[in-house]
Amino acid sequence: MARDSCDGCGRTVTVAGGIANLWTFGDGGEGTAMTLEFADGTAHLLCYPCIEVIPDEPTAEDVDRLEQVDEETSRLGAA
Repeated sequence: MARDSCDGCGRTVTVAGGIANLWTFGDGGEGTAMTLEFADGTAHLLCYPCIEVIPDEPTAEDVDRLEQVDEETSRLGAA
C-alpha cells in the first residue's frame, strides 16, 4: 500500500493498490481514502471523514474548504 495525503484535510492516508489489495474496500477507518471524480472535471483523493462531510454535488472549492477536526472527523470551513 502506498501512503499519500488527503487533498482536503491533509491527513496521511493509505492508498490500496496492487494484487494484494484487489478486494480491499475502505471501511471508513483512519488511514483509508478514495479518489473521487467530480462533475466539474476535477479528481481528488479524500479520506473517509472528508467524504462524509462534502455536499452531494461537490466542487473543487468544497475540497479547498475541508478542515481536519481530529483523527476521526472533518468539517467544511467558512466559505
